[in-house]
Amino acid sequence: MKYHQLVLTIPLLFASPSIGALENEAQSAIDTIQKFYNSTSGLWQGVSGQLWWESANILTAIAKFGLHDPEYKPTAVAIIDITYQKSRTAPKEVGGYIDWKNKFTDDMGWWALAWIASFDLTGDKKYLDSAKDLYQDMQINTATQCGGLIKWNKDKKAITAISNELFLSIAAHLANRIPGDGGKPYRERAERQWQDFKKAGGFINGRKLVNDAIHAEDCTNNGDTTWTYNQGVILGGLAELTKATGNGEYGKRAIEIADSAMKNLATNGILTEQVPSLDQQGAQFKGAFVRGLAALNAQVPEARFATFLKNNAESAWTRGKQGELIGGQWQGGGGFIGTTSQASGVDVLVAAAQANPT
Repeated sequence: MKYHQLVLTIPLLFASPSIGALENEAQSAIDTIQKFYNSTSGLWQGVSGQLWWESANILTAIAKFGLHDPEYKPTAVAIIDITYQKSRTAPKEVGGYIDWKNKFTDDMGWWALAWIASFDLTGDKKYLDSAKDLYQDMQINTATQCGGLIKWNKDKKAITAISNELFLSIAAHLANRIPGDGGKPYRERAERQWQDFKKAGGFINGRKLVNDAIHAEDCTNNGDTTWTYNQGVILGGLAELTKATGNGEYGKRAIEIADSAMKNLATNGILTEQVPSLDQQGAQFKGAFVRGLAALNAQVPEARFATFLKNNAESAWTRGKQGELIGGQWQGGGGFIGTTSQASGVDVLVAAAQANPT
């Protein structure tokens, strides 16, 4: 099967003198990642096959850039439309999933956020309805031994941070997009989810960072890696919850996590995973962090957040590239290089542009 840049009935946009350097770089990075897009499946190609949850993240970044840059919006809308039509019946290569549902609640969560971002850009209710449908499927998997927290895998007991952060974020996003009393159940569930998530001894450790999971037997922190994406997703969720409730305490807790992440998960100010080498999936993680930080900054603006995003974007673009692609190490030096590292590069450029408007 041939993987190619998306061919649209409208022209792809080239760098415009009317927008800033970050926007031009973000657009260039998206044009590069589109060379890995398969318009037959609506998914992006990875090292040895088509990407599933990673494709949802790429789509989210494209939707957010379309919302930020009106000149890019028609292109983003076209990509979203094709992805929606084609990916809802996934090829057997990635599992043959229907309507983006599988046994992994985090996979479904990424797709739900992608459709919410698509709704924000287009106003088309079908995208919001798909996000609601995925949310309902995730909700079925509540792990009652740890309050309202949900399981990572429908067939197993594991309770991960990422599934529960995504669930909280989706609920808060829906609360802000469903008018009237219709949004109330989502807001209430997001608030309950945060109460369960932040319980002492749970996901958040003494450094105010989110660990990877809790022990299903006693609901205590497993002490595993503090991945960047686990920090970023909760930042985005708490930003939405702040907006939904008007309660500034959610924003304050998010700021604590953000500050700790910028201090402890960065090398000389550049976001860095705390493991020596990353695979294809791990190279996607930093994109989720910067996306969440940008969302927090939009709700609770802090100059240090905007500066951090700009510095990381500049480093990724000037020092992290190898050829056309942005690598997994934004300060340079290699790391995994491929579609997912490029996707994180797109995210940091878009996030920096959002936080530093021209």
